[in-house]
Amino acid sequence: MADENGAKLMGAKRLWLEEEIQDDLRWLYSVKSILHAEVSDFQDVELLETGPFGKVLLLDGKLQSAGADERVYHECLVHPAMLHHPNPKKVFICGGGEGSTAREVLKHKSVEKLVMVDIDKVVCDFCEKHLEDNKDTFKDPRLELIIDDAKAQLEDQEDGEFDVIIGDLADPVFGGPCYQLYTQEFYENIVKAKLAPGGIFVTQSGPAGVLAHTEVFTPINRTLASVFPKVIPYLQHIPSFADCWGWNMAFKDGEAQAPLPVDEIDRRIQDRLSGGSGALQFMDGVAWTGVTSLNKIVRGSLEGEQHILTIASPKFIHGKGVKQVNF
Repeated sequence: MADENGAKLMGAKRLWLEEEIQDDLRWLYSVKSILHAEVSDFQDVELLETGPFGKVLLLDGKLQSAGADERVYHECLVHPAMLHHPNPKKVFICGGGEGSTAREVLKHKSVEKLVMVDIDKVVCDFCEKHLEDNKDTFKDPRLELIIDDAKAQLEDQEDGEFDVIIGDLADPVFGGPCYQLYTQEFYENIVKAKLAPGGIFVTQSGPAGVLAHTEVFTPINRTLASVFPKVIPYLQHIPSFADCWGWNMAFKDGEAQAPLPVDEIDRRIQDRLSGGSGALQFMDGVAWTGVTSLNKIVRGSLEGEQHILTIASPKFIHGKGVKQVNF
């Protein structure tokens, strides 16, 4: 029987991690062991072995990625944009220090150059050392890893340089630096300029469940739509995030693009990825149809959203995870 903290099960004590999702919402999951922990100039970095999600990466006490479902998140982030582009050769990742986004990009045989810019060297080194699935990613000669501010580095690139730009950034939180990379100014003055003709931009867009989707998911969509001629929103439940998660994919040349049909998605996966369809665990043509089939509540919010994110008028979501260990 559990005690008042839910910390006992059938007479055996467990270690529980409590993470704050909102001011009035927390959840707990069991921790088998603390595998590694470091502190960078920017944040605490920890790798835990958990009961429900396997190995999880925590930054400042907030779960960033879990072995049990990170491929769902990263395949949704990367492959729709890569597959909708006819021949992506040059790709830029804003953030992504974990290496999983780069891992998925580098599955595409067409990729000749991948620039990944993350501000935290400790996170990059930590993940290269401790995340087994990503070790080869950091050694791929096509990858150029730059430790710096992603906005500044992208701004310094040549105009029209990249076929695909991916935003795998921290959530826009109050007091954090990343909120500026979710604004109209960033999309208009930097992202759009650095995309080649026919280029595609995709960004993670925060929680997208029926209760939380208006926090930043719909404003990001509205902001992108003020800059790009075509934007496709999509979402998928990520168990370790305790919600559905959202992404928005924007096309520089909207009239020339349309969502690909199921059979064409599957054909491109088979032809263009190393390992073909076996390279992906989650994403295929049917899955793409599923993630873009939004429920009525979310569709209504997208249609009614008016807030365009700017530096002067941002929106924030709940920030730093408040971590407690319970026995």
